[in-house]
Amino acid sequence: MDFTPTEEQAAARDLAARIFGDLATPERLTAAGTDSDPELWKALCAAGLVGAVEELGLLGLVLLLEEQGRTTAQVPFVSTCVYGLLAVASHGSPEQRERLLPGIGDGSVVVCGAIPAQGGVRARGVPDEGERGEGVQGEGEPASRQGELTGTVPVVPWLRDATHVLVADDQRGLWLTPVTEATCVEPVELTAPWQAGRLTLDGAAAERLGAAEAHADVLATARTAFAGLQAGVCAGSLARAVEHVNTREQFGRPLATRQAVQLRAADAHMDIEAIRVTAYEAAWRRDARLPYATHALTAAWWASEAGQRVVHTGQHLHGGAGADLDHPVHRHFLWGRQLDAYLGCGDEVLQELGELIVSEEEVQP
Repeated sequence: MDFTPTEEQAAARDLAARIFGDLATPERLTAAGTDSDPELWKALCAAGLVGAVEELGLLGLVLLLEEQGRTTAQVPFVSTCVYGLLAVASHGSPEQRERLLPGIGDGSVVVCGAIPAQGGVRARGVPDEGERGEGVQGEGEPASRQGELTGTVPVVPWLRDATHVLVADDQRGLWLTPVTEATCVEPVELTAPWQAGRLTLDGAAAERLGAAEAHADVLATARTAFAGLQAGVCAGSLARAVEHVNTREQFGRPLATRQAVQLRAADAHMDIEAIRVTAYEAAWRRDARLPYATHALTAAWWASEAGQRVVHTGQHLHGGAGADLDHPVHRHFLWGRQLDAYLGCGDEVLQELGELIVSEEEVQP
């Protein structure tokens, strides 16, 4: 394994760092509230960073998401790249790729993912004339790549920004549906200041994306990408804490000279490295076309368990200032806890990982 970025990946990461650093300032984030920053989104797309992910691969995306996480930038970057660009590029038909990828790359098509843990959406096939392709759920219903979706997904991050939603039905089929009158979007408040909504589908027209194995790949890709985002959120939190304890003095000495502070920061640093390296490994394996489902779950576990420890540390090392809702480090705390919840409870992720390992051992010859 070699996680050294290619020249193209490194250049894209550096460009992303400059754009996020210039435009995702604390002042702009405060002014945006829970809304996305359209100027920042336009800058990312104009720089070609969204469209470049198809060539940069998942490891390249993880590097870009680390930079977003460092600044907690308010844009639907991760959702559009995971549920839109990579999903369509990997599992879309040639016609779907030709039709959808240009719009995703230039930012005119924004995609979010409604991948519920429990199936809350049912698909009904609408067969095309003469078509008998990929199967659609429901006994006695003809196979089709066109369908109608009915059901509800309680929380979908970045839904209020989306033009399209990638939806998983109760049989783990993936469907891409545009946001139309048949798609009800109700605002939902999250821990972190992300845009989110409750998705209600009532006979919404949709097109099938990929075959049966697409669901597992998209889910593992999402877990890896959000783990990379968490690595950046945690790194940004710790960087702010280190700056604070080096300048804040007590009894005539900087807080950073206290052994307890040093040990707490060192533990946080090691947790961040664990999140980062497991996300890199899962991403590298996907790009190398190697099995990576267990590695994605490992990255998700580290991001969930270690991530919440790190953002608590970042807030704690700020003392009373860390509890200030307007302090920049508090945004990292909120993002870290929201990502912890989105990736899943650590015990649940660990159980799923164990069950997957056992199932893989059972099928070995």
